[in-house]
Amino acid sequence: MDKQIPDNNIQKEISLEDDTKLPIHNFPDAELSKTVTMLFSKQEKINIVNQFVNVAELGVYDKNLKNVSLEIKYFNDNLELKKIISDTKEPGKIYIGPITNKNTSVLNNFCKDGVIFFSFSSDTKLADDCIFLLNFFPKNELEQLFSYLDINTKVALLYPENKYGYMINALIDDVVNNSDSILINRSSYKKDLSNVREAIKELGKYELRKYELNRQKQILLSKKDEKSIKRLRKLEKFKTTSDYDFTHLLIADYGLNLLQVAPLLPYYDIDPNIVQFMGTGVIDDENFFSEPSLQNAIFPGVEKNKRKKLLNNYQNIYGDNFIRISTLPYDLVGILNYVFSKNISLYELIKLLNNPNIRFDGVDGNFYFRNNLIERDLKILRIFNGNAKSIN
Repeated sequence: MDKQIPDNNIQKEISLEDDTKLPIHNFPDAELSKTVTMLFSKQEKINIVNQFVNVAELGVYDKNLKNVSLEIKYFNDNLELKKIISDTKEPGKIYIGPITNKNTSVLNNFCKDGVIFFSFSSDTKLADDCIFLLNFFPKNELEQLFSYLDINTKVALLYPENKYGYMINALIDDVVNNSDSILINRSSYKKDLSNVREAIKELGKYELRKYELNRQKQILLSKKDEKSIKRLRKLEKFKTTSDYDFTHLLIADYGLNLLQVAPLLPYYDIDPNIVQFMGTGVIDDENFFSEPSLQNAIFPGVEKNKRKKLLNNYQNIYGDNFIRISTLPYDLVGILNYVFSKNISLYELIKLLNNPNIRFDGVDGNFYFRNNLIERDLKILRIFNGNAKSIN
């Protein structure tokens, strides 16, 4: 969003006559409070909290948000969180935070008071009534990724046995069933990577393909013609045949583990020049962009140049590296700037947030809310030579 939010920054203006369904019965209307309260746990990582506060303040400055103040409240536990909300609540009050699922779980007790929460929780089940969640949700990313794939796509899934891997495994069936792709196979490995080699070999049917290649070599060894000898020389360069069951491989991992898992795939003859490697939005990190085995891998996201100015400004002002998730509070301030500049009431804000036809222009791409969850219109990016560029 620009400093001065133009009307076309929201692609469809709100209308109180439309049929957008409100999530709350008898939701009270009120003028929005000019004091927005940020709620952060003292138990949260201090670098994340400090950066969220700094980014929100930077957003207020960049977007020229006037006549609105941000106050910051810290709490030790849910009892203190409830007390802070009880002491500050009023119809039209907007809260930013908290971050964790545990803290967000108590917020619905206050929806009847005519307040709105923008939480950064990752638990989609907590999105309800007056609670709107801003995060990077894997289902949205998977849907965008699979909508790009064509009808001949056959996908295999490789995932770690941890919270994130189990979540991707649970989501993928519904996503695939609503796409033109087919899920062929899946394999998991322990989070300590102790059996990752076996998982990769099982997924790619390494032993079977190795057996088939050796069988072909034995047949050629018994022949003495020039064509057979030439063919045998060619096959000697390979460990296995390349007749994979799948055309695409989704690797549902990130961080240091991904940098250890990815190189093992070509080592066990899952060739990235034949099989298209894919990831979710968690691999939108420059640390992965120079990994040889991930060259040409694709994932859903937005090119870095969309947020490059914010990253540079933050580092210049605060002297700190920008955390990827810190775009969330920045884009949220953009929403606040719009609603306050338009003098939107509480009722109109609820209508706005519950209309998925409305798009906000953010540093992570156009976004909107559906069922109180943020969703994004993402591009498909391809990793190559240290960069990730859009291919659609």
